[in-house]
Amino acid sequence: MDKQDKRKIEEYKKKPMINLADSINRSTIPDLGELTKGSRRTRIITTVIIIGILLFLLWYKSNS
Repeated sequence: MDKQDKRKIEEYKKKPMINLADSINRSTIPDLGELTKGSRRTRIITTVIIIGILLFLLWYKSNS
């Protein structure tokens, strides 16, 4: 974890309602950068999953 993550965790422990507000804000305005935040393995897995979902949707649409 980096300093920003540790700071957020400490803030959530002090004020739990901030976590709820933060979650709601992230769900309404998604930040794609947060999806790929982490180690190289996490980024690769996330990218493969997103590409897989897109390919499945394209395949499903072409067979409909």
